[in-house]
Amino acid sequence: MSKRNIIILWIVFILAIVLIPIFLYSIRIDAYNLYGPLPSLARLENPDPDLSSELYSSDGVLLGKYFRYNRTPAFYNELSPELVETLLYTEDMRFWEHSGIDLQGLLRAAYGIVTFNFRGGGSTITMQLAENLYKTSTENRGALYSIPKVGSLITKLKEWIISIQLENQYTKEEIIALFLNTIEYGGGSYGIRVACSTYFNKLPSEINYQEAAILVGLINAPTRWNPVINPDNAMRKRTEVLYNLLKFDRITRIEFDSLKEIPIELNYKVQNQNQGLATYFRTVVGNDLLRWANENGYDLYGDGLRVYTTIDSRIQKYAENAVKMHMDTLQMSFDEHWKGENPWRDKDGNEIENFLKNVMKRADYYKNLVSTYGENSDSVEIMLKMKKPMTVFSWNGEIDTVFSSYDSLAYYEKFLNAGFMAMDPHTGYIKAWVGGIDHKFFKFDHVKYGRRQPGSTFKPFVYAAAIADGFSPCFPVVDVPISFDVVGDPPTWTPNNSNNKWSGETMTLRQAMAGSVNSITAWVMKKISPQRVVDQAKLLGIKSPLDAVPALCLGAGGDVSLYEMVGAYSAFVNKGTWTEPIYITKIEDKNGSLIEEFIPQRVEALSEETAYLMLHMLMGTTEAPYGTARGMDWELKDKNEVGAKTGTTQDASDGWFMGVTKDLVAGAWVGGDERSIHFKNWVMGQGGRTAMPIWQNFMLNVYKDPILDYEKGPFPKPLNRLSVEIDCDVYNNLQTNGPDSLMNEVERIDEDDFI
Repeated sequence: MSKRNIIILWIVFILAIVLIPIFLYSIRIDAYNLYGPLPSLARLENPDPDLSSELYSSDGVLLGKYFRYNRTPAFYNELSPELVETLLYTEDMRFWEHSGIDLQGLLRAAYGIVTFNFRGGGSTITMQLAENLYKTSTENRGALYSIPKVGSLITKLKEWIISIQLENQYTKEEIIALFLNTIEYGGGSYGIRVACSTYFNKLPSEINYQEAAILVGLINAPTRWNPVINPDNAMRKRTEVLYNLLKFDRITRIEFDSLKEIPIELNYKVQNQNQGLATYFRTVVGNDLLRWANENGYDLYGDGLRVYTTIDSRIQKYAENAVKMHMDTLQMSFDEHWKGENPWRDKDGNEIENFLKNVMKRADYYKNLVSTYGENSDSVEIMLKMKKPMTVFSWNGEIDTVFSSYDSLAYYEKFLNAGFMAMDPHTGYIKAWVGGIDHKFFKFDHVKYGRRQPGSTFKPFVYAAAIADGFSPCFPVVDVPISFDVVGDPPTWTPNNSNNKWSGETMTLRQAMAGSVNSITAWVMKKISPQRVVDQAKLLGIKSPLDAVPALCLGAGGDVSLYEMVGAYSAFVNKGTWTEPIYITKIEDKNGSLIEEFIPQRVEALSEETAYLMLHMLMGTTEAPYGTARGMDWELKDKNEVGAKTGTTQDASDGWFMGVTKDLVAGAWVGGDERSIHFKNWVMGQGGRTAMPIWQNFMLNVYKDPILDYEKGPFPKPLNRLSVEIDCDVYNNLQTNGPDSLMNEVERIDEDDFI
């Protein structure tokens, strides 16, 4: 360096020492906004950038994140030594010696500014951290920034000042961690923990030299040096970074020669809400959390909240696998069943005209086209019929094809969908939640958001109200037509049994519910009134609107959600106490401090005795030779008490199955997203065929897992003796020999009940 340049550098150094305090004083009283403000002391004390909020399962598994930038912080002690060394010998080799400003780098940068030849450089890791945190070059710009070169000088002075303050506020180790946590590494990853997971599926503590060289190379140009989209560039950059380690004796020549020849080995996976466990659940919870955050003054996407849920990741896997295995097979049967015909049919079995056009009009894409071109424009129809490349779902993997919007709609409308939920009936904790068959292609959640007619799975609410009012499970009723007076033409309504026949036989209420006999359920409804059933269903947690009409006895008086139904059935196991199904237990802030705990609401919906009698009724469905769930796998019933109810709506549009055991209650729904899509006949589409296999597969795997500790066994009996007899042979003898004989009991049924 010439003598002249040395003199210039010393002048710059002296001026910097004099000017920095003056600048610091001036910027604090910058009334005319010449410089733009420095960050406040509060921001310096709390410099964390936006942090992802994280969702955890009850067994500690990270289910997903909610983020503006996908960022989860790592602490210094979680960084591998190789990663730290690679960073320092590439970006700031004198990091441990300086106090935020590297003298050599400062003089080089200052010389460039004074000689109007400033090209950057001279920035320490602390100075880069200042820029990353407080956006010194792009935000808070004052009036002087409009003067060429002056803005660069002010920015550099700001970074120097902030760096000194950061060095006073934080340890060197904390600064390294903060710096790595603020970097964008490409692939939607922000922060070193997410970058390690995205590119290598590793923790920061597991990163070796060649991986560290890739990550450090991404710091200043995440696109140019990206190993996924620019692998050749990344290879050259990796070699350059590794050479720094060789130059400063961190690795040997032999190691360098070996490492630079190793191919880049990635395990690249960008995190998104369509992958991983509980995708539908994460979306539903995200909507709830967003409302909660807005009401309580938090930023879900930036405050780094930790949300703890009731979902058990192991049980969730069994639920997702059960849905996938059965729905894949069921879809093949459905496709074969229709053999290329369109499955959207009216009540007479005829294909619905203009079905696709009418469904399309509800789609956002259609509404956007109408907004752009006008409702009556030919361009709307042209765009809907225009073919374009797209990727579609199939059970054999994604398919690349060329479809028009109509083609795509027709393709997807032929798929059956499903919902499944399992919960602990005693705590209200939801253990598994599957909202559909594939979240990427079918966004709608069928657990909480989906509402459909429940069919015969609603019948237990009718019988629960009757038993609560004094009826016994052994009460005899004759299977004959029952009619109701209704408003309309005809003025009466008479429900058919599933086989369109009435046997004329006398059967008990337990037998009738086990065989899902419509006529006897209708008789019970007529005895206790539709309003009584509505009131009972509400006590059991059904919040969806229900009409107090005769058809409610068959589940046709209103649409309900699977979420509500599982919660309602849980009251039978929980001694008559309805416990609100919940899925969040607590929320903490980024430091682990508790913000809020969630406790489920409880309602005494039934007496303990009535609840137990309902379990006895539900067991008839699996035990009786005419029970609709009699075909359940014997392994589930062996040394176990299982209650269940199947349900199928008219035209087999919806198949339901509800299953209860002493420790777990679960339900499944299967059907088309449009009600007009179903099997041709009721037998093929009944819930025992379409929904029960999901529950069965799920429970078999839960019982087989020794870690989960779910054991078979009987339902706990009430402490007090039952006030009614459930042994129907004894009940019959009591009725026959008592003052009110069984025959008299049957005869007392009002003649008006029958046709």
